[in-house]
Amino acid sequence: MCSSLMLRRFFCFNAASSSSVAAVSSSSSPTSKKKSLVFLGSPQVSATVLDALFNASAAPSSSFEVAAIVTQPPSRRDRGRKVMPSPVAQYALDRGFPSGLIFTPEHAGEEAFLSSLTTLQPELCITAAYGNILPTKFLNIPSLGTVNIHPSLLPLYRGAAPVQRALQDGVKEAGVSLAFTVRALDAGPVIARESLEVDDQIKAPDLLALLFSEGSKLLISKLPSIFDGSAKVHAEPQDDSKATLAPKITPEESWLSFDDEALVLHNKVRAFAGWPGTRAKILVVNDKSSSHNILELKIITTRVGPDDNIQGNDVNDIAFVKGALVFPCGGCTTLEVLEVQLPGKKVITAAAFWNGLRGQKLKTL
Repeated sequence: MCSSLMLRRFFCFNAASSSSVAAVSSSSSPTSKKKSLVFLGSPQVSATVLDALFNASAAPSSSFEVAAIVTQPPSRRDRGRKVMPSPVAQYALDRGFPSGLIFTPEHAGEEAFLSSLTTLQPELCITAAYGNILPTKFLNIPSLGTVNIHPSLLPLYRGAAPVQRALQDGVKEAGVSLAFTVRALDAGPVIARESLEVDDQIKAPDLLALLFSEGSKLLISKLPSIFDGSAKVHAEPQDDSKATLAPKITPEESWLSFDDEALVLHNKVRAFAGWPGTRAKILVVNDKSSSHNILELKIITTRVGPDDNIQGNDVNDIAFVKGALVFPCGGCTTLEVLEVQLPGKKVITAAAFWNGLRGQKLKTL
């Protein structure tokens, strides 16, 4: 309801004061002929790219200006479930960007939105984790096309969760690509790529932030060639035969099975960190009262343990060794769990959790 109201406010503003849009477009001196750029992004990592664009556009030698921002509608977030603008919208407002030039359509194909975008006559659109499919009608608007920052080494990991799926696969190398947007998913010609080694402990949110930071630098360095058209001439077509997919993650995938080997589980914990997280069900046994109950734990931080770390008399026994909960896994491997979270509680260390058991035993299910 609130997002639709914001949309209506924006479009009323746009219809009633097209002169305001013209004023923003003509704020540069007539001789500067700055190119009009529209940015599309939504989560916090996208704000890194927007920050780089704002800073670059403010330079005396800049050849472009950010004419508008397109982002997801306000949504209910955080514990208070308040309706809040997207992180990109909030960042733009904090930087003093005109609220009337922040578009928040439910879908990028809405006629009213496309009409307002056409009025702005952008020469280039930049997308960075916008989170909305761009229809052909949209792609036909900017004269220089639409360029996407994609956090993978295209054509690898096309799709909604490239960083998460790459970490889940245990890749040793990741990267970010700058590519023109076409209707096929992440299949456009690649302008440039930047690769980096992947630390075996890094989690998805940190790697995602790092890749978008690198991607923003790559974008700024390539903007001159995008504006003069040479980037499109030299862009490298993707080899579709080498493409891999990175489908959206579902909450149902978050459960861990200790029949899997420790490395598989460790990579999954890293990949799903942030959202949806990884969960496990374990058995808590009280020998004194001969009772037991099933406990659901969120597994926060792990590492692969040595094979000789298996403790206890039962193959399902979970031990506590040198600050870590040691879970026996498939293939005679062990997973060391360093941080956990009980439902509705804060993240705690394995030691704090173990001390709270007061002598009760743990077993995998």
